[in-house]
Amino acid sequence: MSFFGKLKDRLFKSSSRLSGGLDDIVAEAPPPAETAKPGLLARLTGEAEPRRLVDDEMLESLEDLLIQSDMGVETAARVTANIAEGRFGRRIGASDLRAALAGEVARILTPVARPLPIYPQKPQVVLVVGVNGSGKTTTIGKLASQFQAAGKQVVIAAGDTFRAAAVEQLQVWGQRAGVPVLTAAQGTDPASLAFDALTRARADGADLLLIDTAGRLQNRADLMEELAKILRVLRKVDPDAPHNTLLVLDATTGQNALSQVEIFRKIADVTGLVMTKLDGTARGGVLVALADRFGLPIHAIGIGEQIDDLAPFDPDEFARALVGSQDP
Repeated sequence: MSFFGKLKDRLFKSSSRLSGGLDDIVAEAPPPAETAKPGLLARLTGEAEPRRLVDDEMLESLEDLLIQSDMGVETAARVTANIAEGRFGRRIGASDLRAALAGEVARILTPVARPLPIYPQKPQVVLVVGVNGSGKTTTIGKLASQFQAAGKQVVIAAGDTFRAAAVEQLQVWGQRAGVPVLTAAQGTDPASLAFDALTRARADGADLLLIDTAGRLQNRADLMEELAKILRVLRKVDPDAPHNTLLVLDATTGQNALSQVEIFRKIADVTGLVMTKLDGTARGGVLVALADRFGLPIHAIGIGEQIDDLAPFDPDEFARALVGSQDP
């Protein structure tokens, strides 16, 4: 099954809620004063899709539905206004509404859909940050495996020195991909490990150094300072490091993802996003809100635990999956 097929299949909570909500909005339409003649297709098939007048009441229902899908108040209002433009006062069906919404979502997401850039520096340092349980370690394992398969020499630094399970998980991925995983004794200063890992990766001529970090809540000042220390230490070896700082976000956190981006951008100068666990949320619209508000590149999305369940972000595929559209 294609990644798009998996995405639609696993994003069923979002797409079924949003798609069903669009159907409900159209179905709630009061009967028209005059029944219009059905079109040719409807006369031939004996079926006619219900249609509803685009008016203030309908648009208010649409805006509420988008907010419930975690698109955020401002983004939902903007999307609704754009859909109303050129359609206000006309009758449309659920398929028209679905197509219009998918188009607006794709328009917002297209500018931020960018693969992780590869730079000529050796090693290119990729620091991966995020809150507890966001999927950082799994994301690093998948990225390492994919880049290694593409012919890049990759090194992983197990910078979550406080959680043995994270180190073991990375070591499993490293063995699977043939990628060395640099570790330190439990409780070691993560900045010290980052320094040693960058020094070794440079000596070995590695192309990419992926550094895992401990999950940290964005409201814990001490943990955020620890992250800032890692940045300072890396820059003693390479003033331009890290070359990428990826913030991994758990889609199930909904609107809380917005505050995570705000804080991590200030501390770690986040350069791009990876969104995980889209298979477990009914509110995939948060990705649209993030793109609209911050404009940060979205490099990849994850929908499961397998290596091919992390893929480059495709805005058109995501938009169609989110609204429950059929394959183009």
